[in-house]
Amino acid sequence: MSQPRKHWVNVVLVVVLLAIVGGSMVPIIGAFNETQNSSQKSTSTRSVSPSSDLKLKLENDAQGYAQVVQREPENQTALRNLLETRLQLLSLGGGDVKSVISPLEKLAALNPEETKYAVLLAQAKQQIGDKEGAAQAYRSVLQKKPGNLQALQGMVALDLSEKRPEAAITLLQDTLKTASTANKTQPGSVDTVAVQVLLGNVYASQKNYTQASSAYDQAISKDKQDFRPVLAKATLLKEQGKAEEAKTLFTQAAALAPSQYKDEINKLSSESATPAPTPTSTPKQ
Repeated sequence: MSQPRKHWVNVVLVVVLLAIVGGSMVPIIGAFNETQNSSQKSTSTRSVSPSSDLKLKLENDAQGYAQVVQREPENQTALRNLLETRLQLLSLGGGDVKSVISPLEKLAALNPEETKYAVLLAQAKQQIGDKEGAAQAYRSVLQKKPGNLQALQGMVALDLSEKRPEAAITLLQDTLKTASTANKTQPGSVDTVAVQVLLGNVYASQKNYTQASSAYDQAISKDKQDFRPVLAKATLLKEQGKAEEAKTLFTQAAALAPSQYKDEINKLSSESATPAPTPTSTPKQ
């Protein structure tokens, strides 16, 4: 795996984690683009020419891979290279999300057991406004892997954007009900703490603070060493104006969290309270 691809994967993983504990429902491709574009803007004044040169190289590479795929539609090496190159272009503010859909569709079809392609396909379709196509892709993943967090988050985001919070709640509750059986069949396939936190986030987005707090408490009781539900509840208390109670939980969450997340948690703790999250439509690129 190349260094740019590793960096992209790392950014995606961080976005996923922050989405789970922070209440964000933004699809991963969109969050990734925002993260990278922000970074790109900060460095553009220092390195305009290298960035332009890199874009031109990536565009030429993408054209070459596309020609190979046209000749050999099932050449997975060329498809993966085409996808990676177009994702890198997106990260630099070039290209279009639509450009990754075709290679993702082919890779998802050629690798039905590798749900990562189907998840990314769903996220891409969600970004361009194809909500039905995104929903179908998410459902195909959840049929195979009911505990796939990215698919669950994406489906929840779609339901909330369509003002169907009850559908999102039912999906997550059903996932929790079947988690025990699923984890017996495939240990660790459903992260019940993360799903419980996501359920709490949905309640919080509807300003149902009692249910949200209860969901977080249930998650905390499942694993007292997991910082995610503690951080989620701290954020909820802060949004309700309960600063002192929130501060105690932020401190606890920072103590429990891996070192790479401590600074972010401390930053959240020190920031001024913001209004409670409300459902928003899917951001467009």
